[in-house]
Amino acid sequence: MVNDFVLNRVPRILFGNGKLSALPGLVKAFGDNLLILTGRKSFLKSKQADELIDALKSKKINFSTEPVPHEPSPRMIDDLVRKYSGKAISVVVSIGGGSVLDAGKAVSAMLPLGEPVKEYLEGVGTRKHPGAKIPFIAVPTTAGTGSETTGNSVLSETGPEGFKRSLRHENFIPDIALVDPELTLSCTSMQTAISGMDAFSQLLESFLSTRCSKLTDALALEGILHVRNSLKKAVSNGNDPEARAGMSYASMLSGITITNAGLGLVHGFASSIGGRKDIPHGVICGTLMGVVNRAIIERLLKEDTNPAALEKYIRLGKLLSGTEERSDVDYAFYVANTIESLVEELKIPSLGNYGLTEEEITAIARSTDHKNNPVVFTTEELKDMLVKRL
Repeated sequence: MVNDFVLNRVPRILFGNGKLSALPGLVKAFGDNLLILTGRKSFLKSKQADELIDALKSKKINFSTEPVPHEPSPRMIDDLVRKYSGKAISVVVSIGGGSVLDAGKAVSAMLPLGEPVKEYLEGVGTRKHPGAKIPFIAVPTTAGTGSETTGNSVLSETGPEGFKRSLRHENFIPDIALVDPELTLSCTSMQTAISGMDAFSQLLESFLSTRCSKLTDALALEGILHVRNSLKKAVSNGNDPEARAGMSYASMLSGITITNAGLGLVHGFASSIGGRKDIPHGVICGTLMGVVNRAIIERLLKEDTNPAALEKYIRLGKLLSGTEERSDVDYAFYVANTIESLVEELKIPSLGNYGLTEEEITAIARSTDHKNNPVVFTTEELKDMLVKRL
């Protein structure tokens, strides 16, 4: 039986090595006045950037560039919107990691309004965005967040009263996602590892989500298969084109699945921790994946209240192991064991390395949203998970 589901639109997707060369023509279709956002280790210093700039000039496209040196905050977005309001920007292009893509998405959404973005953030502001935007093209240079296929922009303020919240509308899904795996070749092994674990967590959480559908399940399993085959290879040999393409593909799929099925407890923790501490998003997701999934599996086996979720863990165990001879319990725990082994092998840091303390854990646990998790835990159980990864 196929249950009812709703599928949000996806961008026009151009996937493949060398696809960056198509960008000038794509931009020209929207107009001649371009705003480019890039990362801290600027893409603009690369040979590919030189070729892109030459091509933009040959097409007589005016462009301005702005760096996004860290995860975007409402203040950063407001400053950029003030700077480029009235300059008739015809298209915004982000070339970078998830933070750069989220920043560009927010700038394109706020330029038509010219108002403080904080007023439109979920759980922070009180106003609903009408969905108007400047055309937006997403060009990821990491394989992790899948932001090139999502309709939300994550903005944060860190501190005791901090937050990590989304500016969200289906119209904010990029008009075009240009996914060129060659752009990820410059990522360090640690960047590759934590970005890849973020993609893995998104695929896994959307597969287990209470909002999943047969379609999102199929896409999530496809993505997880590529993580299995590509992540460790991409970390150990960053010049492996097949591994880089596999992870870019998995990340892109994760954006589609979370847009349509949602996320779970790992990303609930990421929101509550990310608002208080300046910890890379991929580190939070990667370091907590093992303890969270082990706790879910233990609860499912103990209480037998969600047999569908347990069956999914068994399917995942078979997919990850590539075998059919184990018991169902062994397959379920194989998922948690695999994740924990990845965390150790890829040297994903613990939360304590970033200054998170036991004193802060209670407030974090109390403010953590389970989102679409198949199991709901008590505050004390959430605290125990966090303590294990200090």
